[in-house]
Amino acid sequence: MTRLAEKVDISELAAPGVRQLTPYQPGKPIEELEREYGLDDVIKLASNENPLGPSPDVLKAIYGRLGELSRYPDGNGFVLKQALCKRFDLEPGQITLGNGSNDVLELIARAFVTPDNEVIFSQHAFAVYPLVTRAIGARAVVTPARARGHDLDAMREAITGRTRLIFIANPNNPTGTWLSKQALQDFLEQIPPHVLVVLDEAYFEYASDPVMGLAQYPDGLQWLSKFSNLIVTRTFSKAYGLAGLRIGYAVSHPEVADYLNRVRQPFNVNHLALAAASAALTDSAHLQRGVALNARGLQQYYQAFDRLGLDYIPSAGNFVTVRVGPAAEINEQLLRRGIIVRPVANYELPEHLRISIGSEKENQRCIAALGEILQAGG
Repeated sequence: MTRLAEKVDISELAAPGVRQLTPYQPGKPIEELEREYGLDDVIKLASNENPLGPSPDVLKAIYGRLGELSRYPDGNGFVLKQALCKRFDLEPGQITLGNGSNDVLELIARAFVTPDNEVIFSQHAFAVYPLVTRAIGARAVVTPARARGHDLDAMREAITGRTRLIFIANPNNPTGTWLSKQALQDFLEQIPPHVLVVLDEAYFEYASDPVMGLAQYPDGLQWLSKFSNLIVTRTFSKAYGLAGLRIGYAVSHPEVADYLNRVRQPFNVNHLALAAASAALTDSAHLQRGVALNARGLQQYYQAFDRLGLDYIPSAGNFVTVRVGPAAEINEQLLRRGIIVRPVANYELPEHLRISIGSEKENQRCIAALGEILQAGG
């Protein structure tokens, strides 16, 4: 006769850092909203996705590899690394590939941070930073924001002998704020060698394009030869339109990359993602069309918010965060109209919504609905 196991308190089995976490909440899927409210015309402006989708060259590359799905992908990502090296003048040994840039951020923490260390990041910064820090059991040091963005002086002053890692998002999600080339270079020159700086450039392609008009926006890759403690992370999820395939990468000193690749899981990037990302790098015209569409969409929202008298944060990404007052109530009203945006109360912005830039038609629909809701009093 099998003895029934005694009831176990599972929380006592979980690692201390994990017990402090709450699961990451992604944006509501279109299908879920359709089921919940009986809708059949839903638009999603919640997850900073590219409304143009991937390049036709990418789709062709994916179709060409469908017959190889029974094979494991290239665990070293040789072809994609060669494409990245050609595009950005890199060496393969500098590159670490990930299942989205989120994966790379976690690899960095796992490779270099212990429970005895501290990790610095800003108030209102990307939710993955505290998640990976606390999961490892390290101490999270959150510096107050300045003008809803990173306060580099406060971050530098927070460094101690236990500090191992600093996360900086440029541009920042969800606020869209950005740091200039001079400000970041001055900051990096003052960081002690025992501290690694992660420059998260998930929205780099939007911010760096001249159409956005951001003077002195930096390219973190240009500093890698000068600062061996710098790691730059980027993704194909945003401007390249590959969010569903989950592929990103880190570029660093080869010795840093070596340690990251030691903790990287075998085959962490799938077959189709590798082919798609390689093809995406060759279609600069498609990339530029997406950036131009995004710049027009931002202006569309800025003008509408000015008319509505709403306070918003000028953005260097493909989204804009706007203060609407009772954000949870207004979000619910938008959902009932088939419009999915992102409340950001979890980022200590309880009166704000983050709205991804969609097509011109999608943007106008969101603007019109928001105006109706505000006029009716929420």
